[in-house]
Amino acid sequence: MIEEQNSATAASAGNNLPNSAGALFQLLRDGVPRTRADLAEMTGFARSTISARVEELLASSLITPAGETTSTGGRPPSTFAFNPEARSVLAVDLGGTHARIAVTDLSTRVIAEREQELDITQGPVAVLDAVGRIASELLSEAGRTPADLLGVGVGVPGPVEFATGRLTSPPIMPGWDHFDIPGHLRQWFPVPILVDNDVNAMALGEHAVKYPDVSNMMFVKVATGIGAGIISDGRLQHGAQGAAGDLGHIAIPDGNETPCTCGNTGCLEAVASGPAVAAQLRASGFDVPHHAALLELVRSGDLEALRTVRQAGRDVGSVLASCVNLLNPSVIVIGGVVSTAGEHFLAGIREAVYSRSLPLATQHLRILGTQTRGQAGILGASALVTGHGLSIENVNRLIG
Repeated sequence: MIEEQNSATAASAGNNLPNSAGALFQLLRDGVPRTRADLAEMTGFARSTISARVEELLASSLITPAGETTSTGGRPPSTFAFNPEARSVLAVDLGGTHARIAVTDLSTRVIAEREQELDITQGPVAVLDAVGRIASELLSEAGRTPADLLGVGVGVPGPVEFATGRLTSPPIMPGWDHFDIPGHLRQWFPVPILVDNDVNAMALGEHAVKYPDVSNMMFVKVATGIGAGIISDGRLQHGAQGAAGDLGHIAIPDGNETPCTCGNTGCLEAVASGPAVAAQLRASGFDVPHHAALLELVRSGDLEALRTVRQAGRDVGSVLASCVNLLNPSVIVIGGVVSTAGEHFLAGIREAVYSRSLPLATQHLRILGTQTRGQAGILGASALVTGHGLSIENVNRLIG
């Protein structure tokens, strides 16, 4: 998880880490092979302590021998490195109309994956039972069992109280309010289950894979709904009740009175989400019953479709401009099905952001399309689990 910096950060704080296998493991999570002498130098632990902790980690399979290094005389010293195959993670990305489910290793590498149409309005029992069945099949295909799991990570399209994993008044998820998602899925998988907003998960995934060195960024998903995952000072921001980043229900600046599902009018989601753009085109006489038809129309070069999509980008950008002035991110990543409409949508966003934000805030700002090919949600759900499950305390618990 982003909050848990390892490698150089952990090394610099090595003398302050608890004297435990979990603490030593944090120094090996970057995958770089190290000798016992390297670890002793980084931590200040006694050689005997290092040897004991290394043996504990080897027995748990969380690290593995990585060969021998060059000797300066005598027997070449052995090196050890993180073993991402030691456990598996089940990653679930739920959208308004789809589910993407994957089995990953501990480095978020996808081992098996499946995407399926799944309407979130069917309710929690039907949707989560379908997730359980598909996930069980994927585990079997990957040659893994529930006993191999470090945990399950789930991204859902609504505000989540992160401490409990329960949704709070989700606008597009009838029947899900305060439903015990971890408790229901635990019938299938008796392991730690972490639930977060889907866009928070996407922000984690995009950051981990494409922007690990960026400390301040946003991931914006524009699909059935609109939301943002905010990473500030290297930390994912949840807010007091888990509602941080709910861009979709900020009013756009032009005084639009379009009704929104939340009960207000003029919300960004009501004018710039996938369904909203499709509705505008239908009102102009186009046959766009779903997202796929919208994208096909845009890609055909239809001028009215391009104009509508670009205006949706401007609307998104008009709200993001305030975020840029407030948060000063260096990268904004745009994802979700509407983002696949191409450069016209991104151009509209850039046009509004750069014209409405302060020059200092946009001096080095990059606004880019997602680089994870639709996998940001599952990569982030996996990172959510490994960040929690591979913490000092939980590694010590696994070994104990």
